[in-house]
Amino acid sequence: MQASPIPTAQRIGVPRETFAGEKRVATVPDVVGKLVALGFSVAVESGAGEAAHCSDDAYRAAGAEVLPDAAALWAASDIVFKVRPPSAAEVALMRPGTLLVGFVWPAQHPELMAQLAEKNATVLAIDCLPRTLSRAQKMDALTSTAGVSGYRAVIEAANAFGRYFNGQITAAGKVPPAKVFIAGAGVAGLAAIGTAANLGAIVRANDTRAEVADQVKSLGGEFVKVDYEEDGAGGGGYAKVMSEGFQAAQRRMYAEQARDVDIIITTALIPGKPAPKLITAEMVQSMKPGSVIVDMAAEQGGNCELTVPGEAVVRHGVTVIGYTDLPSRLAKQSSTLYATNLLRLAEELCKAKDGVAVVDMEDDALRGLTVVKDGEITWPAPPLKAAPAPAPKAAAAPAAEKKGGHGHGRSGPLPARTLAILFAVAAVAFWFIGAHAPAAFLGHFTVFVLACFIGYMVVWNVTPALHTPLMSVTNAISSIIAIGALVQIAPPQAAANGRPDGLILWLAFAALVLTAVNMFGGFAVTRRMLAMFQK
Repeated sequence: MQASPIPTAQRIGVPRETFAGEKRVATVPDVVGKLVALGFSVAVESGAGEAAHCSDDAYRAAGAEVLPDAAALWAASDIVFKVRPPSAAEVALMRPGTLLVGFVWPAQHPELMAQLAEKNATVLAIDCLPRTLSRAQKMDALTSTAGVSGYRAVIEAANAFGRYFNGQITAAGKVPPAKVFIAGAGVAGLAAIGTAANLGAIVRANDTRAEVADQVKSLGGEFVKVDYEEDGAGGGGYAKVMSEGFQAAQRRMYAEQARDVDIIITTALIPGKPAPKLITAEMVQSMKPGSVIVDMAAEQGGNCELTVPGEAVVRHGVTVIGYTDLPSRLAKQSSTLYATNLLRLAEELCKAKDGVAVVDMEDDALRGLTVVKDGEITWPAPPLKAAPAPAPKAAAAPAAEKKGGHGHGRSGPLPARTLAILFAVAAVAFWFIGAHAPAAFLGHFTVFVLACFIGYMVVWNVTPALHTPLMSVTNAISSIIAIGALVQIAPPQAAANGRPDGLILWLAFAALVLTAVNMFGGFAVTRRMLAMFQK
């Protein structure tokens, strides 16, 4: 019997991006070594990373081979990592059966899909990743790119704006803070909100999805609600197209904001559809001279009627910025994040770390990414399977309870008869203790019972703003123990009756030490948790 051949390690090729103005590169030297550790070999076209400040020497030092031109790169690659969709000339250079990974946008490029199918290629479109899968977040290049774009949009606005973002009081006079309105609070919008707020501006934002209001507020912005009740949450983490009534109310709100604010940043875009027109020419004309609009949806037509894709123009004294290359304006950062996303995808494709990529069509994340499989167009992917519903609780227990009147493990209020019996038993026990215990013990016992009751009511009715509920309870109990230990170590009657017994003294001291460690440790853990969320 002849043994099956052992698959050889595949080569990942990274060509120079040919799209006009594109400065990003699909992988960076810091990631090359990690791809090599998965068993792949890596080849990079000479000059591919120059615009992102990644030199050929840096790629060689990381373990990549640098090839002289695109033809050599495409011919030598089993897998190709790209940023932009390939051009017709690049598809012509592709070897049959190549695995292509990158942004493809299959709905917008049907001709490209047909050309890739003719090449018998397998294509993973990073823009088709099912974003609702939690395990897919590490591969979500759309989120990485949108975050960079939102940050850069604020920087472009600040560059075009005529004064400070933050308010200042100087010897020459008072400078009011800039007012920024952000239309759309998705990933890009939230990044813009945080950046503008950090620069000291007064930030307002709106989104059709009501659930993002808390996120806007947490970043220092004010959520401006449209006076119309309709939920805009759509599938896959995107917003949906709203009704005419909502859009009319939204336009009225936008018109009010345009007259008041200094900067507007629009981010509204639904995949596969033209960008909705949110800012009309009349709104632009109503803005104060020197104001700025940054239209992040310019590549799909723009959210502003006066946007010119790829350019910054001045209309009615307002600068309208329609740059379509915002991620490329932070090429090094964008390339690093994108390269990390593709690395995580490579880890999913090559779980055996043998340098061979396997596209498992049973994997929901990989199936969603795959738009062409071995020359067959598989886009769009079927809907994700719904999570299995939790198993219903057995009905036998309630039935038994109804028949017998009592059931083991029953939750809810106790029956009146059981409650009366418990009170009677507690009363008898309390009478027995009072009749036979010393008078001093009875006083202490009464204080103990009252302390437990009051402590329970206090701890359970306080909102744990800086603690988890468990830490709140343990710190409260520790405080009671510490006070009790101090009383035992130095009781009020010590002067008359002498020091307490040696065993009691050492037990009290040990309790004091342990509770102090617990209390201070709890506060230390709390401070570390809070530090994780501080800027």
